[in-house]
Order: sequence, then C-alpha cells, then structure tokens
Amino acid sequence: MQVEDCLFCKIARRDIPSEIAYEDDEMIAFKDIQPLAPVHLVIIPKIHLGSLNDVTSEHESLIGHIFGVIRRLAEEFGVLESGYRVVTNTGTDGGQVVGHLHFHLLGGQALNAKIG
Repeated sequence: MQVEDCLFCKIARRDIPSEIAYEDDEMIAFKDIQPLAPVHLVIIPKIHLGSLNDVTSEHESLIGHIFGVIRRLAEEFGVLESGYRVVTNTGTDGGQVVGHLHFHLLGGQALNAKIG
C-alpha cells in the first residue's frame, strides 16, 4: 500500500523523478538531492511504512532484504572496504523529516563520529 501524498511513495511510483541507484519489486534506492557525503543514497520500501515504529514481524524479510541490498550498494559505490554509515531517523525528535521509513547510506569520506 502507498499513500497518495507521501513524497517517497511518489518517488516509488515514479511520479517524481529521481536518480535511481537500485530498484526491485520491494524497494528502491536513489541518490539524495541534498547529499551530506560523496555517497548519499536513500533506500525505501515501496510499501508505505511511516517509520521504524510501523515495522512488525511481518516485515522481517523486507528489512533483511533492504540491508542486504544496502551492503551491495556500499560495494557498488566503492565504500564497502573504507566504511560507511546507515542511518534511519524515527519521529520528530529523532530528526525524521519524511514520514516514510527510509535509510540513508553515507560514505566516500571520513564521517564525523558525532551523531546528531
């Protein structure tokens, strides 16, 4: 299920153009339009989950699949060996801006150890 006015659902439906790095039946990864590192991808499930708070046991295989693809993307984008960060923000205080579960893959430079 997708939500009509959700930004990331619109990207998944291809209503909004984006630079796609990976896509399959369950998920899509695209380049962030305001990158914080040389490699900055956003990875989303195609079904609408508002945040990690909406993930249940029925989504275990989907989340496992997403993290498997994140590892492959890290290799493809040349950051597997040097290191990378995967971030998800949950809720307002957690810094979540778009109300659709998403993961950021950041790499390509030394990342500050400070979180937040």
